[in-house]
Amino acid sequence: MKKITLLLVLAFGVLTSCESKKALVASGSQSLEGNWELNYISGPRIAFDGLYPNEKPNITFNISGNLVMGKNSCNNYTGSFKAEGSKITFDEKGMASTKMFCEGEGEAVYMNTLSKINGYSITDEGKTLNLLVGDVAMMRFERKYSVRH
Repeated sequence: MKKITLLLVLAFGVLTSCESKKALVASGSQSLEGNWELNYISGPRIAFDGLYPNEKPNITFNISGNLVMGKNSCNNYTGSFKAEGSKITFDEKGMASTKMFCEGEGEAVYMNTLSKINGYSITDEGKTLNLLVGDVAMMRFERKYSVRH
């Protein structure tokens, strides 16, 4: 009798453990939700550190409200987005943004590239967000924090 009880407890523990891992992957590490910091952008001939010498751009996704916000290294921006499967589009009317004077090309390069994005992937066990045009990674972000509901 003790062996059967022990076996049932172990089986229940394994099943519960597998279910909780599935929930974590679906709602946590593989989700866009949270804040990401840019560490690569395709296109410009200027080095990444030259484009963003003082502060790297970041992006924060709020999945429940389909809202996106962040800082493009100089100005804050906000807007809406739609994500379905691995496809993503940002507000076609553009993002609302503060209007401080910004030196260099970094802000324009970031916002222009963001407007072209049509797909995404999350890699490295949920630590890296790749924003894509077709199959080409145009922007790469590192997860800074995620939001748990």
